[in-house]
Amino acid sequence: MNKENIDRLVDVEYCKTEKCPVRNLQFSFFQMVYVISGSGFLEINDNKVTYNKGSLIMLTPNDQHYFDISEISEFLFVKFSENYVREYNWKSINCIECLLYHASHLSGCVLKNKPDEFLVKSIVDSLLHNMKHHDLYQEDLTLHYVNALIVIAARNISKMRPVNATVNSDKRMLSIIGHIQTHIYEPQQLKASVISKKFGLSETYLGSYFKNQCGETIQNYIYNYKMRLIEHRLMFSDMRINEIVNEFGFADESHLNKFFKKRHKISLTEFRKSKQTVKEMV
Repeated sequence: MNKENIDRLVDVEYCKTEKCPVRNLQFSFFQMVYVISGSGFLEINDNKVTYNKGSLIMLTPNDQHYFDISEISEFLFVKFSENYVREYNWKSINCIECLLYHASHLSGCVLKNKPDEFLVKSIVDSLLHNMKHHDLYQEDLTLHYVNALIVIAARNISKMRPVNATVNSDKRMLSIIGHIQTHIYEPQQLKASVISKKFGLSETYLGSYFKNQCGETIQNYIYNYKMRLIEHRLMFSDMRINEIVNEFGFADESHLNKFFKKRHKISLTEFRKSKQTVKEMV
């Protein structure tokens, strides 16, 4: 396994190539890949998807990937560390959660919002121009462009349907998902009575409506979403267990451990230790 690291919080690279030099490459950081030209396939975590001009691809820490290039391709690689996303003072979004939670669901281009395609191309063109013309405050300008790309990626990723959602999932369904993600730390806001009232559905109909649209129960979706965030708190943050308890509205550590053990069969502390050991071995 080839593991790549970066020694800076943010790094931007341009590449034109007809062959990906390394197979099964793995990063310790986030990377956005914008396809300036060319086409081919991206193999990521045992999945294979196409890429084309204008694709914006999100690669997260520990993804295994390989570009199978069909036509000579130009890429812009935007690399940034977990610490950069976590410590930056974002105004209204929790980007790290959004990016991490959807890590295993990403495949191919993340741009689902058509108007954002123009924005991304403009930002990429600006980054390329900035790389070619060195001037005062170049690093600060680069960071602003990178931040804009992160926000656009987060915005598009957050609007993605659940894995089992039907292509016909309506706007109200996506609004319900947005409500769940926004209020995941507020158990009172996740009650069926609250959600059904807010979105004009009867409480008895909400369950069948959600399952028909998403292929899973609303309780299962909330459980999986919350579990994913807790897993990443344990893997990628220094938060204490009692801080996670308070953040997600659990009664106490015992309550959270019981919730966590349903899936993992081990305690929160044991899970965190096991993941830290894996990181140290890589």
